[in-house]
Amino acid sequence: MIEPASLENFFTIFFSAAMVILLGALYALLFAYSRVRQAPGLMPLAYLCYAGLFAATLILAQAANLLSDLLWATVVVLMLFGYLLAPHAIWHLCVGTHAAADKSGIVLGENI
Repeated sequence: MIEPASLENFFTIFFSAAMVILLGALYALLFAYSRVRQAPGLMPLAYLCYAGLFAATLILAQAANLLSDLLWATVVVLMLFGYLLAPHAIWHLCVGTHAAADKSGIVLGENI
């Protein structure tokens, strides 16, 4: 059983959770903007945001006593791995979908 987080860790949990949200959004935004605008110079900034997300997630997991249990530590690692790969998969899915629509002559965004 996981021991509840102590009250002394409240600020750490609050701040690191906010950083997870902010850096996760920045990672996805910079990743997408870099791909859409074909600006590869933004991709290192996206990965820098992911590195910050990685650190903030580990701080949050440590402060919330999640790393002391193997099951929760595995969930944290899988979540970090999934969020690293998700933008890549979504990008390829969107590109493939639009390419298939272009080949079939379907106009995307048009009401039928």
